[in-house]
Amino acid sequence: MKLAAEIDAGEKGPLSGIRVLELGQLIAGPFCGQLLADFGAEVVKVEPPVTGDPMRNWGQVKSDGMSLWWPIISRNKKCITLNMRTEEGREIAKELISSCDILIENFRPGTMEKWGLSYEILNEINPRLIMVRVSGYGQTGPYAKRPGYASIGEAMGGLRHVIGYPDREPCRAGISIGDTVTGMFAAIGALLALHSRDKTGHGQVVDAAIYESVFALMESTLSEFVSAGYVRGRTGSILPKIAPTNVYPARDGSILIAANQDSIFKRLAHAMGMASMADDIRYATHVARGEQQAELDALIANWSKDFTVEELEALLNECDVPNGRIFTAPDILEDIQYKAREAIVRVAHPILGEVTMQNTFPKLSSTPGRVNWCGPDLGHHNHEIYIDQLGYSLERYSALKTAEIV
Repeated sequence: MKLAAEIDAGEKGPLSGIRVLELGQLIAGPFCGQLLADFGAEVVKVEPPVTGDPMRNWGQVKSDGMSLWWPIISRNKKCITLNMRTEEGREIAKELISSCDILIENFRPGTMEKWGLSYEILNEINPRLIMVRVSGYGQTGPYAKRPGYASIGEAMGGLRHVIGYPDREPCRAGISIGDTVTGMFAAIGALLALHSRDKTGHGQVVDAAIYESVFALMESTLSEFVSAGYVRGRTGSILPKIAPTNVYPARDGSILIAANQDSIFKRLAHAMGMASMADDIRYATHVARGEQQAELDALIANWSKDFTVEELEALLNECDVPNGRIFTAPDILEDIQYKAREAIVRVAHPILGEVTMQNTFPKLSSTPGRVNWCGPDLGHHNHEIYIDQLGYSLERYSALKTAEIV
């Protein structure tokens, strides 16, 4: 696990030279900003004076009264304060936007237009601007101006319906997946727009809706209904007719085994000391195993329960059968694969000492991403942006601060 400060300070990410202004708050828009910042973009995050982004206080667990989420989602960003609800604040935003490549906003649709910051107006200021707009339902359509959180987008996109057990109400994932997947699609859209701008010289709008981002993950669920009248539902820890792939008991825990492919099932049967099972007409093919899913799961569970997790891992790995423990944070921290790929990084923090977090992904061989710093204090980069970059005098900056515009 590498300390961020130990990384070569001369390395530059592939987005070095790209300037981003982030007006969003909470998760979806800021996660897009995080991804761009991870790979070298200069991301300037705008927060309201005094209160800041609510993410500064979010998270189930805190350390020294501080959010452990904020240092991650705002890492590598330059944080400034600006009151966007004032006319002068919006004029200052226009100054910042005039030299930006990308603008990220995740306000309710219509807000930017109400503030006089529509794409049409901003395009006149900066024709090369790429405006990334993140919202619950998108910028158009009858739902556009409804308030839309990730939980609602997950429900509308179809995800919530398939998570959980059939005899209970739908569950949620233990993370804000609707927000983060939308942030990922928004980042992809920004990169596509940058590539297009290289050819055309013009910016454009990237419209990323939470419900559509979730819907994009839903595999063939719609086609299954339209073509076969089948509505995929909640199935707990299995996928119907895909067997054996499940969590099985061990003496000291549980293990996930995925052996639904014919060749792999043969290897599992060998590992179980039941090689002939692979030739049994009831289990010999993928379709047959799907029909006998419950029976097959019970048979494997009866075998696995007499071994420890460690013993099962060793045996299954020896037989080349895909398997894995259900990792928790302590497991991730100690795992040799995570360590070998430096998937975890420790980042210096002025109060917390160090914050341990995910490294940047994906890995690029020549221009990798890197974590330079944790999410900064409120207004930490005000002087750099307003005085050094925009050229404001100390007197003007002081006046703006007194008026709580910055």
